Amino acid sequence: MDQIDDQVKEVIIMDGSARDDIRSLLKEFGVRADEAIVTHLARNQDLENLQLRLMLEDLTDYGGAQPEIPLSLTVEGEISRTP
Repeated sequence: MDQIDDQVKEVIIMDGSARDDIRSLLKEFGVRADEAIVTHLARNQDLENLQLRLMLEDLTDYGGAQPEIPLSLTVEGEISRTP
């Protein structure tokens, strides 16, 4: 596992443009998700708690040679309106 971690660190350090692309994509997602959630809450005034699941899905066409460890991330949480 340490060898994989070292490889990941090396890629992250070497490829600054990829890091910029990641940050840009996540920033865009954050802004749009915030707008969507606020709009949803405004339309559903009686809602006390909103249960959410955020999923990251890799849509890359690997040409039949899938990665050994697929990219997958799920985050779940609750947004509460109660003071």
